[in-house]
Amino acid sequence: MEEKTKDNSSDVFAELAKVKSSPMPLKIEVADAPPLVEETEDESEGQLTVDVYRNGNDTIVVQSTVAGVSPEDLEINITNESVTIRGTRERTEKVEDKDYFYQECFWGKFSRSVILPFEVDPEKSTATVRNGVLTVRLPRLNRQKVKKLKVKTD
Repeated sequence: MEEKTKDNSSDVFAELAKVKSSPMPLKIEVADAPPLVEETEDESEGQLTVDVYRNGNDTIVVQSTVAGVSPEDLEINITNESVTIRGTRERTEKVEDKDYFYQECFWGKFSRSVILPFEVDPEKSTATVRNGVLTVRLPRLNRQKVKKLKVKTD
């Protein structure tokens, strides 16, 4: 029969309850390589979470929760190959760090760029916000259409 060892460290759950969680920029470290960019706390930017899916064969839909962000604080840039969403979520009240029990919401600037699986038509794309969910619809660019021109004589 194995003897149970008593661990002198504190209860894991008690320690987890004390942890204050806040989003941090992802840093990928490579052995013997200097950091690519050093960000200060003021310059850090959160990464927006997104769902990207195809709606039928002709439209890509990008959805993201943007609760607490007014449409005026969102910027969406679309090219034929990608979409970038930027914005800012401002705090509604000032809370001291020592007063938090949990801090999981991201406040401040955020962005997300997505490379698209096929070319889209930026001119026909639309963006709406409903119940705190941003939906960007990106119709496929149809380069197959042929326009016939009649040659006129002068």
